[in-house]
Amino acid sequence: MSTEPIDGATLLDEVEAFHRRFNAFPTEAAYVAVALWDAHTHLLDCFDSTPRLAFLSPEPGSGKTRALEVCSTLVRRPMHAVNASPAALFRAVADTAGRPVVLFDEIDTVFGPKTAKDNEDLRGLLNAGHRRSGVSYRCVGDGNTQTVVAFPAYSAVALAGLGGLPDTIMARSIVIRMRRRARNERVEPYRHRIHEPQGHALRDRLALWADQVRERVDGVFPEMPEGITDRPADVWEPLLAVADAAGGAWPERARAACVELVNAVADDDRASLGVRLLTDLRDVIFPGETAVSSVEILHLLNAMEEAPWGDLDGRALTPRALSKMLREYVTAAGKPIAPRPLRIGGQVVKGYHRDDLTDAWNRYCPPPPETSVTPVTTTPTPLPTCGDEVTGPGAGNRYAPVTVDAP
Repeated sequence: MSTEPIDGATLLDEVEAFHRRFNAFPTEAAYVAVALWDAHTHLLDCFDSTPRLAFLSPEPGSGKTRALEVCSTLVRRPMHAVNASPAALFRAVADTAGRPVVLFDEIDTVFGPKTAKDNEDLRGLLNAGHRRSGVSYRCVGDGNTQTVVAFPAYSAVALAGLGGLPDTIMARSIVIRMRRRARNERVEPYRHRIHEPQGHALRDRLALWADQVRERVDGVFPEMPEGITDRPADVWEPLLAVADAAGGAWPERARAACVELVNAVADDDRASLGVRLLTDLRDVIFPGETAVSSVEILHLLNAMEEAPWGDLDGRALTPRALSKMLREYVTAAGKPIAPRPLRIGGQVVKGYHRDDLTDAWNRYCPPPPETSVTPVTTTPTPLPTCGDEVTGPGAGNRYAPVTVDAP
């Protein structure tokens, strides 16, 4: 049966307007991204990957659950998974004929500090399912008759929760930082019996439009904004393809939203504590210095008022934690970054040399600020002795010219 062509741009405008009625998203870019994400679930098999949509906030009452509720009326085959077991999710997403769009609320109860280790299977499923080729391996059978079976894992997933997500999931996500509504922000009360049918009417039109543009979208690799490459490009390709198929103002709006939200994640201190550490070392600790002792690095990092180092799970950054975090990165020679003996001001201390950090700075850190950052200074007080480290002449004072002993 033939149907009249649907104007994709007008339809996406209506989807966005539907969200605006009930959701107070933090930016215009968020409305664009969420509307495109809703639409892409109807074209999932046209893409090589699907982004996770993450509604995150620092406090309850920020509209995350409502965002999932509205999305559920618009996406293809929604599955609310707040109480779903990993086994149920494995089975559900493996059904390629009836593959659901998984809407996972209260994700902080799954990946919180006390529960994350017990949910590695679920984290693996969410990671693998980002790619169309992704599979999850499970043992099937009883006793000695068990066999390893590869279950398809590809599925669209939206998550909502407090705080953050595992880094591997964050890297595959479009992150919407939700916040409590201000007194002057107004949204309509969402009434399930009244508004769900309205969302379903839009959903059905999205499905019809998807069938009309499927051939134009299937296998297309849209032009990416300048600077969007690698994982961010994988995340945004499906949404930009949808925007290009819709036409109108959507291609331009989608690319502007892409740049804004990708940069927001790059600037987010929670995106990677390791990158934040490298950046603070480059911009605050090492300007003008060739080498700095571990004791002074810790003293200065822990004194930074707007940095996380003074309170990591209730305690300040320690020499062991500093060493462990930096060992995740390597020098230009391919060796883990590690403290080494240095001769500073006539004393032998353990610390870090600029040459060992430069390669990691170039690879992982955002561009340095245009103006130099003033190093942290405090009222000079004696530094504590830390293990086999020898203290310098005083806290907050830069050391004399450095000569480096071979390790």
